[in-house]
Amino acid sequence: MRILIFHGYLLRGTGSNVYNANVARALARLGHDVDLFCQDREAAALGWIDAVGHWRRGELEVEQAAGPGSPGSGSITAYVPEIGGLLPVYVADRYAGFEVKTFSAMSDAELDGYISANVEAVREVAARKPPDAALANHLIMGPVILARAGLRFASKVHGSALSYTVIPDSRFLPYAAEGMAASAGVLVGSGHTGRSLWETVTAPDLPAKTRLGPPGVDLTEFAPLPATVGATSHLRDVAVRIAALEAAKPPAATDDAESDSFARDANEAAAAIAGYAAATGPRVLFVGKTIVSKGCDLLLAAWPLVCAFAPGAHLLLAGFGAYRGGLESLWQAISSGDLQAARAIAAAGRGLEGGEGAPLPILSRFLENPPAGWSESALAAAGSVSFAGRLEHAEVAEVVRGSDALVVPSTFPEAFGMVAAEAAAAGAMPVCADHSGLAEVARALDVELPDYARGIPAFPLTGDPVPAIAERLRRWLELSGEQRSAAAEALTATTARLWSWEGVARGVIAASHGELDSLPAVPALPGPGGS
Repeated sequence: MRILIFHGYLLRGTGSNVYNANVARALARLGHDVDLFCQDREAAALGWIDAVGHWRRGELEVEQAAGPGSPGSGSITAYVPEIGGLLPVYVADRYAGFEVKTFSAMSDAELDGYISANVEAVREVAARKPPDAALANHLIMGPVILARAGLRFASKVHGSALSYTVIPDSRFLPYAAEGMAASAGVLVGSGHTGRSLWETVTAPDLPAKTRLGPPGVDLTEFAPLPATVGATSHLRDVAVRIAALEAAKPPAATDDAESDSFARDANEAAAAIAGYAAATGPRVLFVGKTIVSKGCDLLLAAWPLVCAFAPGAHLLLAGFGAYRGGLESLWQAISSGDLQAARAIAAAGRGLEGGEGAPLPILSRFLENPPAGWSESALAAAGSVSFAGRLEHAEVAEVVRGSDALVVPSTFPEAFGMVAAEAAAAGAMPVCADHSGLAEVARALDVELPDYARGIPAFPLTGDPVPAIAERLRRWLELSGEQRSAAAEALTATTARLWSWEGVARGVIAASHGELDSLPAVPALPGPGGS
């Protein structure tokens, strides 16, 4: 079969990018030919892409990529429509070569131009190579684009478009309603996302054609380390490989690097991972965008409590985003004992991310009266936190395999806990905020854990979540080696049973054809304890 996928963004780095890259590869492994619409101008450098199509002077030119190509007997062609250099996003960021605006900041004329350019590109490719199935990503604007291009398709609703754009800005409701009405099936990552969608787009038939369609996990990449390989030596090797890759690259243009949030300093990443490898105690990881809504401030506040019971522990934060500077300043204030500075950072909150100032209420409450001994532990924890910046997805997998636990402290709804599922596949305990799609992943993992590990995968955002993060980590890290091994095996087995990319790919095809009876229904919401 030929499958057309409209994504419209990069193919590396963040959740929806990773989702589409993995769905495309899974479809190719199943023998299908994939036409993948994106805005990744370096798609040809991805080893799993067979060819790339660009529009030059209005003419479509398709060139073969130099890499090994797609897995399996299928093929993957990436198409990069010419959109005039203006890239609309849900969360403000910087991308080299683009003028970037949030959807809400775009004029009607800019929106019309963006949609029209993509519609014409999809129509041209579909006329040359008619698809047998199609998938539109993001509540806006993928479904509208495929609807106006005249295709039959399924929609995958990721959390960002819904939560950051359509819910707060009613201007985009008509676009969302148009796309949902045209969809043969709608896939959501969690019950939380499904219900948020139905409350926002109140079409009577929408719940009936919505099905659960979470991301998957690459069980080959995210596999536990062999018993013969130590985490320390493994992580050292990862750091050496990243540094070697950087040394082999030609120097990047400084202007491009400074204007692109997605750019990275591989030497910084290598040094951070080397420091992580050198830890004499447990290793704990965060993977995600360094933005306020991901809750990294709560993890940093909890970290001195962790170091108090786990001397030598090291925390690695891997990701990019506008709040990284704020997080670095927060940790500097915490680890130097400057409580006044930490409180000022909490009071500035979102203002340090580039938007309007808005305090961080949970962090502010904690810092007003931190527990006894916290300040002394914070001083002792200096040097135990590293920032790696962005890692490639394969590098994330390697670092996860060398970690004891991974924390997902998001304070904003998440469509699915992809990084939590990936950590579980590798045998690292995920500790997630107990809300939205994260709660559903944590609940699924918790059911299969031994009794002594039950309750570790989730912590409540209500009450006092900072000590709750530390308490979950304490329970996990203080288990005996035998107990942790048994629990890790349960995590790995649960992930393999519930989430695989081939299963996701088959669900995409079924939803595109409107064959919904074979797909899982949207589950009930978890109980209280969310955001």
